[in-house]
Amino acid sequence: MQLQSLPALSDNYIWTLAGADGRALVIDPGEAAPVLAAAGQGLRPGAILLTHHHHDHVGGVPELLRRWPGLPVYGPDDDRIATVSHRVGDGDRIELAQWRFDVLAVPGHTLSHIAFHGHGHLFCGDTLFSLGCGRLFEGTPAQMLGSLDRLAALPGATRVCCGHEYTRDNAAFARVVEPGNEALERRSEDIQAMRDRGQPTLPSTLADETACNPFLRIDVPAVRDAVAAHARGEAQDRVTLFAALRRWKDGFRA
Repeated sequence: MQLQSLPALSDNYIWTLAGADGRALVIDPGEAAPVLAAAGQGLRPGAILLTHHHHDHVGGVPELLRRWPGLPVYGPDDDRIATVSHRVGDGDRIELAQWRFDVLAVPGHTLSHIAFHGHGHLFCGDTLFSLGCGRLFEGTPAQMLGSLDRLAALPGATRVCCGHEYTRDNAAFARVVEPGNEALERRSEDIQAMRDRGQPTLPSTLADETACNPFLRIDVPAVRDAVAAHARGEAQDRVTLFAALRRWKDGFRA
């Protein structure tokens, strides 16, 4: 299957995954224009997948449905997304034409956030970013940590297709948290080179993330020690350490 990232808005990605018949899934279209432009180059949408209700992930759906009436829209069971025609939740499986995707509940960024895993790809919206994770707008630290643990348990070769190009800024924070991580140093150099060439840093792989992403490394002694020191000893168990790491990132400026 052919994966493509369509830049949208200021730093979003709309993902498409095309099968052998040329039809493609469209994931999190925050605006319609990039999808319509890709259609002019041959893209044939077969369905839309939505991870959560935020406008920069769903804003383009009404216009796309005007262009392709009847296009199925899969998304979380959340009344804030009026355009969903097929509401799905944890444990559901989408079987449509050549596609097979498992639905995973990953609350934290929002309470109804879901991810789609299939064909070696993970479409995770704003739950997991390359070298980071989403802000906790609705969920709790325990929920987000549980969601990230769940994603980290997927096969290491899984391609992580998240919703934003935040990787370079996330790398700057990760290097402060774990300055002795050689894999992170190499990844940071690659990221800078890609951005200098105007290339996306995504998708990454789960193996890269578990080796470099501090939010997936809360059990690593160097990360635990750095977070505990920054929190002045107030954070001790996994959840409080994760919460302190997320607060640290919220206030971080490169």
